[in-house]
Amino acid sequence: MPILLYTANWCRDCREAKRFLEKHNIAYLEVDIESTPGAAEEVVRNVGKRAIPQFVIDGKWVQPYRPGYGFLYEEMSELLGVAI
Repeated sequence: MPILLYTANWCRDCREAKRFLEKHNIAYLEVDIESTPGAAEEVVRNVGKRAIPQFVIDGKWVQPYRPGYGFLYEEMSELLGVAI
């Protein structure tokens, strides 16, 4: 099952999340919160704030970055079973 990736065009961390998934040939479906009706509200409903990027992996919401630290390469590599 592909990962859902909630993003926005202006989001630098979202672009990094997409590069990470593409580098490791991990299938994903992108959901742009600005062009997909209800997507921003879905993020807020599931994580309590409008924070992107967000992965949804097997129904579990995962924030692949930490403010001030950027994309969490080691944690996401471990979670998805890929080399850094």
